Amino acid sequence: MSYAKVLSVGLVGVMGHLVEVEADLSAGLPAVVMSGLPDTALNEARDRVRAAVVNSGERWPNRRITVNLLPATLPKHGSAFDMGIAAALLGAAGELPLAALDGVVILGELGLDGSVRPVRGVLPMVVAALRAGVHHAVVPLANAAEAAVVPGITVKAVESLHRLVAFVRSGTALLDPPDDRPPPEPPMPDLADVAGQELGRRAIEVAAAGGHHVAIFGPPGAGKTMLAERLPSVLPLLDDESALEVSALHSVAGLLPAGGRLIRRPPFQAPHHSATLAALVGGGSGLARPGAVSLAHRGVLFLDEAPEFATRALEALRQPLESGRVLLSRTGGTTEYPARVQLVVAANPCPCAKPQGDAHCDCTPIARRRYLGRLSGPLLDRIDVQIELMPVTAADLFTTSRVGEPSADVAERVAKARAAAWARWSVDGWRINAEVPGPQLRQPPWRLSLRDTRSLRARLDSGGLSARGFDRVLRLAWSIADLDGRDRPRSDDVDEALALRTGGRRLDG
Repeated sequence: MSYAKVLSVGLVGVMGHLVEVEADLSAGLPAVVMSGLPDTALNEARDRVRAAVVNSGERWPNRRITVNLLPATLPKHGSAFDMGIAAALLGAAGELPLAALDGVVILGELGLDGSVRPVRGVLPMVVAALRAGVHHAVVPLANAAEAAVVPGITVKAVESLHRLVAFVRSGTALLDPPDDRPPPEPPMPDLADVAGQELGRRAIEVAAAGGHHVAIFGPPGAGKTMLAERLPSVLPLLDDESALEVSALHSVAGLLPAGGRLIRRPPFQAPHHSATLAALVGGGSGLARPGAVSLAHRGVLFLDEAPEFATRALEALRQPLESGRVLLSRTGGTTEYPARVQLVVAANPCPCAKPQGDAHCDCTPIARRRYLGRLSGPLLDRIDVQIELMPVTAADLFTTSRVGEPSADVAERVAKARAAAWARWSVDGWRINAEVPGPQLRQPPWRLSLRDTRSLRARLDSGGLSARGFDRVLRLAWSIADLDGRDRPRSDDVDEALALRTGGRRLDG
């Protein structure tokens, strides 16, 4: 036999595609020809596979070898095809009867000694195989726990090419995924740690209930960072679909936690203000990698000292905030990553980071305006909640009677509010209030009465609010009503939403 094929999976972004690895042996000068749009790492597989086959005690066929990866029009990246190439090549040479590998996806990188090394993206690869109707997969031992979290597919593991050959040739058993219990997750920061700042706590609760973006302004030590870091603690755990999406992204980035468990907590990403455009939204040469905005998918992206970020990086967030996805075009192709995040930005009032109006502040009014002006109007217009915190007082720090609610109590109210929003919007395909299009909220049966929106319409007519801001206030009002257990927002809900949107300090209820 001079032809054989096995199944593998290729990734484009987080989308997997079933790939047939073909090998054909023919007369001619000994050589290995790779086709099917391989990248550099895949082209180098010819040398890795040859050394692995020989060092595993198998005979290398001294003939002209053609390896093709179907579909040929799909770009192929990485080293996950190594083990499939080796199996197809040995099958074409007549060394292996490949019937045992029918309907089995094979993934893994080969070391020169024949060992099988882990690869990135095994989780979305196995999901893609299952969706394509394949129910068996052989993966590197180090990736087996990760692959095994996907229900409906039987996962076996190998630590060497020799074990795979022995299984195909003589039925030697493959390895089962390890059943080690994953380490416990560390406790999350608690909202009870925040001293005072009732406005900030209320803003975080409303933002969590509706999935709204937040901008927090205030002097150093006011609690901006503490509030942002505690937002994930009041968000619901991810459901199965969302957990699979988030875990697949972290698998592609090589950041999936040890133990093979799905990520259930909403992720929290807080890149340093020196982060590049590619680090923030994704990029890189060849295959574009996910950035912080995608790694925070279904969670929180926190930009501390936001005016210190590069202007181009900040402005690049505008499109993902609207669409919930990032589309990266490179010479090697176009890659799409999900990016449905809650953005939280924090900023000091001026460059010297002293309370505004302090006698020791050296910043002029122009310098202050220029500093905060780095957060452009179009970017801020996409942020639903915009509040200004006042400095923490001694009474806030030392009065035990003013200790705030713990995250668990707030999370319970948030969960009920999200359940109400889901019951209302799921028929139209939306999960939370922040995802609902503005026109939907301005049409019956969801349109609010003229009496309830009087102050909101006045702000729009006076130019103090954009049309986008008008819709965002409506979404906030629905979130406030959900938190308070009402079927529809009232005028005081709209007023509080407007105060949260425009930086006011008024709290209702």
